[in-house]
Amino acid sequence: MAEVLLFHHALGLTEGVRAFADGLRRAGHTVHVPDLYGGRTFEDLAEGVAHSSRTGFAERAARTAGELPEDLVYAGFSLGVMPAQKLAQTRPGARGALLLSGCLPADAFAEEWPEGVPVQVHGMDADPYFTDDGDLAAARGLVAGAADRELFLYPGSAHLFAERGTASYAPEAAALCAERVLSFLEGVTA
Repeated sequence: MAEVLLFHHALGLTEGVRAFADGLRRAGHTVHVPDLYGGRTFEDLAEGVAHSSRTGFAERAARTAGELPEDLVYAGFSLGVMPAQKLAQTRPGARGALLLSGCLPADAFAEEWPEGVPVQVHGMDADPYFTDDGDLAAARGLVAGAADRELFLYPGSAHLFAERGTASYAPEAAALCAERVLSFLEGVTA
């Protein structure tokens, strides 16, 4: 089974993020979900992003990773994609990356994506945060020509579509995303 380090989004460690992690645990995986906001959650995205800047979100994420073994799968929702992608690209021993509702260009943290580190990117095809802010273009560039890198687009405009309990939750897309994530995790442990 895989060991996963999952980073929450700008709204904080919500019940929906915890539920996603619990689904991976029920499948037998070890999942670490640090609360990088110290118990705070937000309803407003702008407030959450501002809080992440004030509290050293990226630094806290890196410290958490440093306390765990190197052979992790790094995962993140939206803002949590940043530390997940950075660690997958720069920390030795990465087993893979799961990028949900976000993606940065492959050269954001290193010259290129590391060989042998598989990745899945999941997003909605009309999510303005994903499509208009460059994440979709970055994801397409990241997966181009690589057999172990996949981009999955789901119909809809919700940003946090895989998070139960939110207004943007899309049950069918979330179920398919979870199925693909579990398949990915099975593959990195084989």
